[in-house]
Amino acid sequence: MAASRKLYAWAVPIIVPGSPWDHTWVTSYDNRAHPYPDIAAVKHAKQDYWYCWGGFHAQGGTPSLPDGSLGSQNGDIKLARCLAAPNADCSASFAARGTIFTYGVDGVCHQLANQVLYATGLGGARPLTVSMAGGYWLSSGIYGAYGLQHSAWRNKIAACTAAAAPPPSRAHGATRTRQSSSRGRTMKDIASPNPPDEFEEHVGKILGADKLPLAAQLLALRAQFQTAAAALAHSATAPTAAELNARNQRFLDDAAKLLGDADYFAIFGVKPGTKVNLVLPDPSK
Repeated sequence: MAASRKLYAWAVPIIVPGSPWDHTWVTSYDNRAHPYPDIAAVKHAKQDYWYCWGGFHAQGGTPSLPDGSLGSQNGDIKLARCLAAPNADCSASFAARGTIFTYGVDGVCHQLANQVLYATGLGGARPLTVSMAGGYWLSSGIYGAYGLQHSAWRNKIAACTAAAAPPPSRAHGATRTRQSSSRGRTMKDIASPNPPDEFEEHVGKILGADKLPLAAQLLALRAQFQTAAAALAHSATAPTAAELNARNQRFLDDAAKLLGDADYFAIFGVKPGTKVNLVLPDPSK
């Protein structure tokens, strides 16, 4: 049986020009009841804090969500800790990054928070995501729910699912038990490695059945963009924040030309032509 513990998702606004979005992170505790002042206090309480490519925040809070809560859901704590190491700054710990290996290239805080929250897909439940965060549909449109490194993410899920599985019985047929235990956990105890594409669902809801061809064009534009963007992971030198923001802006501007003002605003939450800096020069601030 999974070691179940409730996981909490939080948000604070990014106070940077051109950044109309929220930073998100995950904890194993409710910071409204336990506002630990620093990471040392979190560790002392034997709790978990996932930085998600940001700094430490004792509590959340945004204009639309005064307490900053993006939701909570029971999850497999061992799986969550494997998917991304808690209580470690992503800039200093590779294990804390999940498969958002390079900030801004593979994804941003939203994608890493979702990777931790993937562990809330217990019993076939749909995993919690940070979809209530400001700027989420911009981020999801560009990077998807779990980042651009799709193969690495699938491999991470497989490895962590196996690691979190109960130990095999030492009785006769232990090999068969071990194999079925890992396979059963993947199929029954956690979410599918490929949960529904939230952005695709979002576009479908906004545009409706009358605009299916337009939705298909937008999703094709996005797929083409993501394929090219994922290739940046293999570049010898990581792009700067300015270069990544310019690249992302080109996609958003192309989407605006395709959709028109009203549909673009309804899907992305910002007016066409708005300059969006999803990638911060220093995400730890």
